[in-house]
Amino acid sequence: MQPRERLIFPLDVPNKKEAERFISLLKEHVGLFKVGLELFVAEGPAFLQYMTDTARVDYFLDLKFHDIPATVRRALSRIKAGARLATVHVDTGRESLKPSPEAQGSGVKLLGVTVLTHLKPDDLEAMGIDREYARELTKLVLLRAAIARAAGCDGVVCAGTEARAVKKEFGSDFLVVCPGIRPAWAAVPGDDQNRVMTPYEAIKAGADYIVVGRPIRSAADPVAAADMVVAEIEQGMRDRSCLP
Repeated sequence: MQPRERLIFPLDVPNKKEAERFISLLKEHVGLFKVGLELFVAEGPAFLQYMTDTARVDYFLDLKFHDIPATVRRALSRIKAGARLATVHVDTGRESLKPSPEAQGSGVKLLGVTVLTHLKPDDLEAMGIDREYARELTKLVLLRAAIARAAGCDGVVCAGTEARAVKKEFGSDFLVVCPGIRPAWAAVPGDDQNRVMTPYEAIKAGADYIVVGRPIRSAADPVAAADMVVAEIEQGMRDRSCLP
């Protein structure tokens, strides 16, 4: 992939009009657009059709399915061509993580969501996670990545801080997508992310894709901000290739 193709921009906006504005601005500067819960609830599947047929861009369907296997499987079977990536929570269990034949036929890659990037050890302990795993988040991510891999997922979503360990354990073909990316040059007021990395650090650590939202969306010049992220990705790729 070219450096630009590794950058995912989340369309975390309230309506189609705002989403169209960012697609028009950034379609030549990012690799994928991410559609999450906010925009999907506001605009529905028709917006996905717009992206494919009118805007002619590929997208990451990040709805983080979390339900019983039959429900998840039916939802995955409805994913249309144009979606490159889709997400299911690993803690739904192995059966829910199995890619549906229909989704595989459309070319979508299924990612298991391991541990959300806003969670801290105290949060995980409060949720009943064993202290050994709550205090060693990389160990918990590797456990969940192993479940995702065994179920047939193409990769996982994890923080950049865990990317190197996942790649070391599961190999270069197992995709790693990292949200919670914060360039050093972009302040995010009231940030709710905890396990963060810069674009350069995450790519150098092994991330295949990084998700960068607010630092681009809130910039005075979103195009320039996206290009700065891509420059960091390019440098990270060069330095990663030099690692032993």
